[in-house]
Amino acid sequence: MTTALTELTGVRYPIVQTGMGWVAGPRLVSATAEAGALGILASATMSAGRLRAAVREVAARTDRPFGVNLRADTGDAAERVRVIIEEGVRVASFALAPSRELIARLKDAGVVVIPTVGARRHAEKVAGWGADAVVVQGSEGGGHTGEVTTTVLVPQVVDAVDIPVVAAGGFHDGRGLVAALAFGAAGVAMGTRFLLTSDSTVPAAVKARYLAASVHDVTVTRAVDGLPHRMLRTDLVAALERSGRPAALLRAVRHAAAFRKQAGTGWARMVRDGLAMRRGAGLTWSQVLLAANTPMMLRAALVEGRTDAGVLAAGQVAGLIDDLPSCAELVGRIMAEAAATLDRLGPS
Repeated sequence: MTTALTELTGVRYPIVQTGMGWVAGPRLVSATAEAGALGILASATMSAGRLRAAVREVAARTDRPFGVNLRADTGDAAERVRVIIEEGVRVASFALAPSRELIARLKDAGVVVIPTVGARRHAEKVAGWGADAVVVQGSEGGGHTGEVTTTVLVPQVVDAVDIPVVAAGGFHDGRGLVAALAFGAAGVAMGTRFLLTSDSTVPAAVKARYLAASVHDVTVTRAVDGLPHRMLRTDLVAALERSGRPAALLRAVRHAAAFRKQAGTGWARMVRDGLAMRRGAGLTWSQVLLAANTPMMLRAALVEGRTDAGVLAAGQVAGLIDDLPSCAELVGRIMAEAAATLDRLGPS
């Protein structure tokens, strides 16, 4: 299937595996790339040195295109961009809008720039700055999310910008891909569906928790870091919502120290990154501090398997998923379903 996304990135199918922290590592990304989709390596939880090693590991596993997801508000964003350029990575994606200067630097080096946004105005801004495409995530998506549903947001953005739009939030099968194409998107991006594959390194017991969830077990809470965050409702989430802001701030101080050690980041750079987050996202100082909760609580669950101490980011689509295919099986199945759906909708 050829779309503006496949032509832009060089992948075979218009499917993107999103850059999920602690989940989208070399094994999942390379398996996605080998399946013909666009795998995105998550770098926010890595040092720049670890990022380079991870990029080289993906490249050793596959010769197909893949991408790296970055945070534009970190103090070493320019260093990470240099790694991407020097290692010949095909795509740079961003969780927050990159600056005009970062976009220009990447594009001058031949890197495709695809930010992720949750509002039309943000899509218009990055398109005006030269982004090559944009991932648009509706409120059904996992992790930090907005209030506008995918079915409303995607066509709104498609009508507002003249670059390819990739739809995210609520997709897991071929029917969804066809629906996204009908809205004018050039493909779909999926996180939870790729997390729940046999190629994902998430512990088996944690995957079982996801598979057992219904759509009613997925909630949006501000209790983790002060921002709306879609995740599975667990006893821990309920306890966090009861504990109040002082306990959350104290927890954040401990998590900030742990994240500094895990990512090899000095306190000075963490303060600079906090200042950048406050300016770029309009956060309060308490929200900046609470942000430290997210990476470490995700790590506790998604890496260590400790659901009693960690949270499980999840799109609403988790309630519709009941198996763990390989990435190759998943992508093949989606494309077969898409073809069958198009045949069924075609002229009789």
